[in-house]
Amino acid sequence: MGKFFRFEYLLLFAVFVIATCGLIYELVAGTLASYLLGDSVKQFSFIIGVYLFSMGIGSYFAKFIKRNQLNTFIEIEIVVGIIGGLSSVILFLLFENVAYFQFILYFLVFITGCLVGLEIPLLMNILKDKVKFSDLVSNVFTFDYIGALLASVLFPLVFIPQLGIIRTSLFFGMINLSVAIALCFILEKEIKKVYFLKAKAIISFLILVGFFIFSEKILSFSEEKLYGENIVFTKTTSYQRIVLTHLKNDYKLYLNNNLQFSSADEYRYHEALVHPAMSSANSVDEVLVLGGGDGLAVREILKYDAVKKITLVDLDGGMTKLFTTNPVLKSLNNNSFENKKLSVFNQDAFLWVKEAQKKYNVVIIDFPDPSNYSLGKLYSVNFYQSLSKILAPNAVVVIQTTSPYFAPKSFWCINKTVKTSFSNTDAYHVYVPSFGEWGFTITSNNPSYDFNIVNRKVENLRFYNYKYNSLNQFTSDMKASNVEVNRLDNQILVRYFDEEWGKL
Repeated sequence: MGKFFRFEYLLLFAVFVIATCGLIYELVAGTLASYLLGDSVKQFSFIIGVYLFSMGIGSYFAKFIKRNQLNTFIEIEIVVGIIGGLSSVILFLLFENVAYFQFILYFLVFITGCLVGLEIPLLMNILKDKVKFSDLVSNVFTFDYIGALLASVLFPLVFIPQLGIIRTSLFFGMINLSVAIALCFILEKEIKKVYFLKAKAIISFLILVGFFIFSEKILSFSEEKLYGENIVFTKTTSYQRIVLTHLKNDYKLYLNNNLQFSSADEYRYHEALVHPAMSSANSVDEVLVLGGGDGLAVREILKYDAVKKITLVDLDGGMTKLFTTNPVLKSLNNNSFENKKLSVFNQDAFLWVKEAQKKYNVVIIDFPDPSNYSLGKLYSVNFYQSLSKILAPNAVVVIQTTSPYFAPKSFWCINKTVKTSFSNTDAYHVYVPSFGEWGFTITSNNPSYDFNIVNRKVENLRFYNYKYNSLNQFTSDMKASNVEVNRLDNQILVRYFDEEWGKL
């Protein structure tokens, strides 16, 4: 009786591990795909669909395994550990080197899902003569769902920030293999060719340990090929992968493989973002910055002595901490995070604006491009309506609005959406060599506000000359008609953005 008890609960623990590791492999694939390919919603949706479908395929074929079921279960555990553990390494190394990267990505997801799908029904067949059927089904699915919950909670909160993508998949691959090794030793009398299985499991485990030890070098090698520049800093936060590169006198910052700025020309972007609003506003006492976790917009705002208080809201505390502590990045933003006028809140701007009570004279919105639905909500009617409630009379708002040349539908969709909440809205654009033509929307809650007015200036700007009317003219190839308003329930902007940038 004691032997059966130990046998049952050992295999139920294996169910827990299977569920946890299987979901981790799925989350790793989805996260990595969103990093490398963009559009996190689409990538996660496709990967979840392929994974669940492949689990169904695996479950179907489990019924054909009639002999040596325990041996087969351990063999599958070993294979899952190796494939799942090495999946992120394989994908990172192949991204820049193969033409069919997405095929390889989904193939790995499919194989992993099939193997995980095989394991649960196979395990139930092993236990069916030792445990009452109703208890068996209940226990198996209980452990399965608990494992899935644990993985989904710990993945974004612990594993990605602490281990990163590569080490997370390798770590859980080692857990899979640890279960296989434990089963080989504890149930060795039940297993055929046990020494062969032990050797395979231990060798596979050591292979993953080796990759785990050298994972940083592997990641650095793959990212250097990806970016083609010297990488001087990398960090994975709960929200994104941050990479800083250096080539000659130029530093570039990438978030999830997307260029955010180049130190060679970022001044053009940030001067154009900040100074039209700051110079024309009636008052600049209270300034709100949404996004802008690099502190570069704050650097420009601080050039105005009349500013009394700046509030910056950026979701990623890892980003603001990096630009507060890294010597190179601190020099770029002129130590703006150390200024006593600045208060930083690491919160979701969408929720923060809804709950804010203070009124602001100027709002600078420097969100990332609307490449997915979590970002698209920050360009929605709902968001701009909430924003309008925290503006002082005669307030001015400026919004980074992507490229009117490469993505005219996206650009004018944002502009049209802003107009639903503000009666006085205009658009302008500048040329930034690293990005091409880049655009902005400027708006005010004063219907008669004139954005050409210059109420204050600062000296020694490198680009902006306080001639706003030289920037708000658009050629015909930067215009778009029949665009829809971006609402939370349709997120048409994300579709426009994906279509336009996907062609490049």
